[in-house]
Order: sequence, then structure tokens, then C-alpha cells
Amino acid sequence: MINGPHSVDVHVGAHIRLRRKELKISQDTLAQALGLTFQQVQKYERGTNRVSASKLHEIAATLQTPITSFFEGLPEAFGAAETEEDRAARLGFATYDGRLMMRAWSALGRLDRERLLDLALRLGIVTTPTQAAA
Repeated sequence: MINGPHSVDVHVGAHIRLRRKELKISQDTLAQALGLTFQQVQKYERGTNRVSASKLHEIAATLQTPITSFFEGLPEAFGAAETEEDRAARLGFATYDGRLMMRAWSALGRLDRERLLDLALRLGIVTTPTQAAA
């Protein structure tokens, strides 16, 4: 038996949260659009509650993104062991500095990651898919 949320549920939840934040939608607004409570959206985003296929379809439609976007970054074959080098190459971090950045990012807590990403967005270092299309 696995203790805690499954890594895939956490991954999908994190991508839901990222997309919601890209669109500047609150958890409450998303919850209302889906007929849920904001607490349920929080549980989805943390991966503590699994998102059903039908609800994931609704979330994707509400957030105007393909369902596949929630699975980006997962290894191709579920359960396949991915080496750090494989992950670095897949993410474009195949250099020494890139691997260091990847390790540093992995060591950060959720709140620090959010703050760093928010800073990068405000500085224009990275753009969201919505910003890139404009």
C-alpha cells in the first residue's frame, strides 16, 4: 500500500494549479465553474484526491487546455525508471549547469517554487502559453 498521494496524481494536480494560475483564476472561481468546493480543487491540485477522467475533461475545457497538458513531463512509459541524465535531456538541461539547476529546483519547497516562478513571470524571463500566443 502506498502512503500519501500517488506521484501521477501530484503531477496532474500541479499542472492543473499551474494552468489555473497562468489564467489568473482563483480556486474558488474554478470550483464554481466545475460545481465543486474550493477545498475539492485544493485537494485535486495537491494530488490528495484523484481527478476522475470526466472531471479532468471538464477541468481541461474550463482551463482551455488539452488534457494531455496535465501529463507533460511524465516518463513515456508509466513506471519506467528515468535516469537523471534522461530527465535532464528531456527537459533541455543536458548541460552541467542545467543539471545543477534541476537539482536546485527539486530541492525547493512548493511555496518557494511558486515564488520563483512568479518572479520569473513578472520579470518576463518566462512566458505562459497564453502570453506567448498574444
